[in-house]
Amino acid sequence: MSESILLIDDDASLRRVTEYNLSSAGFKVISAGSGKEGIEAFRNRQPDLVITDVQLGDMDGLELLQQFKEQEPDVPVIVITAYGSIEMAVQAMHLGAFTFITKPFDRDALRLSCTKALELRKLRNQTRALTKEVNRLTGAEGMETANSAMKELLETALRVAGSDATVLITGESGTGKEVLARLIHRNSPRNNEAFIGVNCAAIPENLIESELFGHTKGAFTGAVKNRKGRFQTAHQGTLFLDEIGELQPEMQVKLLRTLQEKMVEPLGSDQIEEVDVRIIAATNRDLQSDIRSGRFREDLYYRLSVIPLHLPPLRDRQEDIPGLVRLFLRKNDAPRDVTFSPEAMKKLQQYHWPGNIRELQNVVERCVILRKANMIEADDIQLPGNAGTISSDLIHIPPEGISLEEVEKKLISKALQMSKGNRSQAARLLQIPRHVLIYRLEKFAMTE
Repeated sequence: MSESILLIDDDASLRRVTEYNLSSAGFKVISAGSGKEGIEAFRNRQPDLVITDVQLGDMDGLELLQQFKEQEPDVPVIVITAYGSIEMAVQAMHLGAFTFITKPFDRDALRLSCTKALELRKLRNQTRALTKEVNRLTGAEGMETANSAMKELLETALRVAGSDATVLITGESGTGKEVLARLIHRNSPRNNEAFIGVNCAAIPENLIESELFGHTKGAFTGAVKNRKGRFQTAHQGTLFLDEIGELQPEMQVKLLRTLQEKMVEPLGSDQIEEVDVRIIAATNRDLQSDIRSGRFREDLYYRLSVIPLHLPPLRDRQEDIPGLVRLFLRKNDAPRDVTFSPEAMKKLQQYHWPGNIRELQNVVERCVILRKANMIEADDIQLPGNAGTISSDLIHIPPEGISLEEVEKKLISKALQMSKGNRSQAARLLQIPRHVLIYRLEKFAMTE
C-alpha cells in the first residue's frame, strides 16, 4: 500500500500538476483546495505526510501546520509558498515543519523531500515499536531506579556498553536481565546492528548446536536446506545468551571454542566461518556452585564474566516500587485518577516479590482490570499465600541472638514436610524458584 500525502493548495492549476507528479512517483495523493478542506481531510483520511501552501485564502498555512502538529505530532509537514522569507522559514521550522520550499520548486526536489520525510516518520515508528517491545519484556521501566545499588549497576552497564567486553548478567527470574542486555546494546557502537536473543533453556538439547551455529542441508533428518545459526545472524551485532547455565557440558565446550576463536562451524559442514559478535549472557543460577559441582565449566565462566553485573531482586529495592507502580498504571492505560492508597502501597512494599518486576507488573494489571473504584485499596490486592503480612510480633529474637541460617533451615524443613518431600511444591510454599531451593539444600547439606 502506497503512502498517502495530503496536498493543500488553493491554486487549482498548480495543485493538479503537483498531484500528478507525486502520483507518478507512487504516492497516494489527497487534494484539498482550502484550509477547511485540509482540516477535514486530515481528520478523516489520516495522511502519512502533509504538504501545505502558506497563502490559502481562508486560512494561513502556518496555522494549519500548528493544528496538525498538535493533533498528530509525528506527521511530517512540508510548507510551500511563493512569498517566502527567512523569518517565515524560521517560524515554520519552529512550529515543527519538516522543510520549507519556495515556489517555483523543482518536482524532483519535492519528491526527494517527501521521500526523506516519510522515511523519517517510518524510522520514528520503528523506534517507538522497538521501545514498546523492550518495555514488554519485563518492563524497561525496571531500569529506572531510586536504589543506590541499582544506580551504580546502571552506571557500570553504560560505561561498558561502549566496549566489546563480554558481559554476564546474573539475577533472579523477572529482574529484567534481557532488558539490561538490550540497554547495553542500544548504547553500544553496535546499536544499528541486530540484537539476537537465545533462551538456552527453551531449545531441545539435540537442536541447540544447530540453533547456535547453523547447519547444512542433510546434516540431520529434517535439515532440508542450509540454515544460519544465531551467531551468524548476530554478526556485527549482539548475541544475548539467556539461561546460559542450562547448557549441557558438551555444548559448553563448543561455545568456549567459538568465543576463543571467533569462528563457527555449522553442523554438517567442514567450513569454518568467522563471526564478529558481542556476547551478553544471563542466568538465574549460581554458576559458582555449578562450577564446584562440576556442572559448569570454570574456563567458560571466566570467558563470559569479563564484566559481571548482578541485578538485585525487587525485595532489595522496595523504594522503587511506587515509581514502578505508576509506570505500570500508565502502561495499562489506566485513567489518570486511578491510584493505590497508602495502605495498598505499603502492602506492595512489604511483599517479597519472588517473581520480581514481572510479578509486580502482573499484579498492577490485575488490579486495574478488577478494581472496584479508582482508589485501589489493600484488600483489592491479591497476593499468593498472603505473603508479606507476617507480623513482626510473631518473630522472636532472643537477647543472645539467633542464627538466620538455622531459621532458614527450619523453614525449608517445614516446607518439605508439608509437601511430603516434593521439591517443586516446597519451593511454591516458600515462594522461591525451585533451583533456589535446591541450591539451599546443597548449601546446607540438608537431606530430605
